Amino acid sequence: MHLNMAAQFFNRIGQLGLGIALAGGVINSALYNVDGGHRAVIFDRFAGIKNVVIGEGTHFFIPWVQKPIIFDIRSRPRNVPVITGSKDLQNVNITLRILFRPVPDSLPKIYTILGIDYDERVLPSITTEVLKAVVAQFDAGELITQREVVSQKVNEELTERAAQFGLILDDISLTHLTFGKEFTQAVELKQVAQQDAEKARFLVEKAEQQKKAAIITAEGDAQAASLLAKSLGESGDGLVELRKIEAAEDIAHNLSRSRQVVYLPSGLNMLLNMPQ
Repeated sequence: MHLNMAAQFFNRIGQLGLGIALAGGVINSALYNVDGGHRAVIFDRFAGIKNVVIGEGTHFFIPWVQKPIIFDIRSRPRNVPVITGSKDLQNVNITLRILFRPVPDSLPKIYTILGIDYDERVLPSITTEVLKAVVAQFDAGELITQREVVSQKVNEELTERAAQFGLILDDISLTHLTFGKEFTQAVELKQVAQQDAEKARFLVEKAEQQKKAAIITAEGDAQAASLLAKSLGESGDGLVELRKIEAAEDIAHNLSRSRQVVYLPSGLNMLLNMPQ
């Protein structure tokens, strides 16, 4: 009898332990964690998405009835490439870099309307729409010279548009801006034409300067000839004789410095020791 009572006692202890273990497993399976920089919304099979945003920490939910959906609310980057046209009908390739994050209080609405991949559904469409509208207001040249103005207009309109979907845009920047092949070739041809025009202008200016120099030289020669004729008329042949003497002195000086010239003065008897 004592053995039977002991067996019943140990059986009840085992059932109690099993019950505690099962309860612990249920409790562990009904807990979920929300990490830092994240928020959660609860989907209830009977009530749908609850209009409550769960903050960071460990929380309890009802298994099978409820399901937590975790959202990252930190800023994340995204590059959106867009091909559009300028005011002068030039093809423009633009890449926009966006730092975005959801409004935490709008997460139930975002999940209900857009889903967990809300950025894939919203950002490409609104970015393309805003860029096409803004770029169409500028010529291709203005997109380069007024890039800050273009970026500011895109920032304002895109921020307002994203707010309608519960998104915050922390930063918007134009990281890539190129034009079509035709426009690039036209710019290169224009640069070549400008260089040719500058070269032609330089040649024209050079010719004009040479012409002025020739005129001044001719005027100087004419004035010199006039002065020379005047001096000859006043002094007779004396100036000509003076010039002859000066020229003879220069010739004699140059000949005296040459080793291959021997000067024999006239009227003097000199004996040269000539070899037989």
